[in-house]
Amino acid sequence: MKLTVVGGGSTYTPELVDGIAGRRTSLAVDEIALVDPDAERLAVVGAFSRRLLAHAGHPARVTTTTDLDRGVEGASAVLLQLRVGGQAARAQDETFPLVCDCVGQETTGAGGLAKALRTVPVVLDIAERVRALAGEDTWIVNFTNPVGIVTRALLRAGHRAVGLCNVAITFQRWTSALLGVHPEAVTLGHVGLNHLTWAREVLVDGVNRLPELLEHHGEALASHIGLPASLMRRMGVVPSYYLKYFYEHDDVVRKQKTDPPRAEVVAGVEKELLGIYGDVNVVTKPVQLSQRGGAYYSEAAVQLVHALTDGTSAERHIVNVRNDGTLPFLPDDAVVEVPATVTADGATPLPVDPVEPAIAGLVAHVTAYEQLALEAAVHGGRDRVADALLAHPLVGQHAVADRLADELVARNSDFLPWAKGA
Repeated sequence: MKLTVVGGGSTYTPELVDGIAGRRTSLAVDEIALVDPDAERLAVVGAFSRRLLAHAGHPARVTTTTDLDRGVEGASAVLLQLRVGGQAARAQDETFPLVCDCVGQETTGAGGLAKALRTVPVVLDIAERVRALAGEDTWIVNFTNPVGIVTRALLRAGHRAVGLCNVAITFQRWTSALLGVHPEAVTLGHVGLNHLTWAREVLVDGVNRLPELLEHHGEALASHIGLPASLMRRMGVVPSYYLKYFYEHDDVVRKQKTDPPRAEVVAGVEKELLGIYGDVNVVTKPVQLSQRGGAYYSEAAVQLVHALTDGTSAERHIVNVRNDGTLPFLPDDAVVEVPATVTADGATPLPVDPVEPAIAGLVAHVTAYEQLALEAAVHGGRDRVADALLAHPLVGQHAVADRLADELVARNSDFLPWAKGA
């Protein structure tokens, strides 16, 4: 099997390769093709990936190319992990909304919309090349943020795509450690949209141990999530750590105005990692990779690719998938993040218990924004950008939406053909 990674020069990539090396008995990968326009980074990451596999005794070969067509041709699955504009664009996403006292973040709010506008057209072009050169049956696993909007774009264009995020598997690992059980023993009742999810059950041997977690480990969870244990106990759920941008918006903004943007921190980590990767004596995953973000990404990605390509198994995964009535208050073509049964035929959402009003209202609100964001990303137009921002619960005022739309378009005009001269 050939697995292609578009964005293969990312410092994330060795995390994925390390996961493949650890799953050699279940994921029969013959070739890992890394595709990236940055030849210098690609050479460093590719060489380190080969050393990782060789050290683990894994027989797969790693190929590298800056040619997308060459990389995707003959692939059984294609994993997307792009960052259009790099860390420099991310730094802008995390700072320009602050002029309007709005949260600066690369996957939600005005910054998330900027990333979607840069990313969706590029991803759709890549997906068309995958369809032409690898075939219509090739699975696209999307890890590129904002995952929900990008995956919705892929599905709307008729591609075989599943979206993936590491939030659920990270929470599974946290809770299993707190409960003293093996991670595979924990099943989550996880519901919402990408980066807008809540854990409503933590099942171990069929018993919901979430009340126990909240009562005895609430402070430990709070330290991970960035929200008070008292709030989680009152709600009876554990929100994802991205909910702090909604539930503590003003406090987050005040902090962002004094702290360096996350992009600066990540850029420093990436520079250090590339130096480590370039050392021919390093043959195992460095501990510094945990500072990069994307914890447990390799496990989630490898397990999902296995389920999609194995042809014999049916596995439960938490993925981003077409709604199709799973949450009846959302359009069928919305993309939700829920447990699903995954086979070679795709991901089928499992039934979800009725969603509490406090959760359903915010999910519906952000879904409407995502629909408008996708229209802006596909069709362009400054007014579409402003309309999407106006619909976002973290913006929601017309004067603010208009100002942020103008700022967003001006800062991203190099990536938006329709914005030239705007």
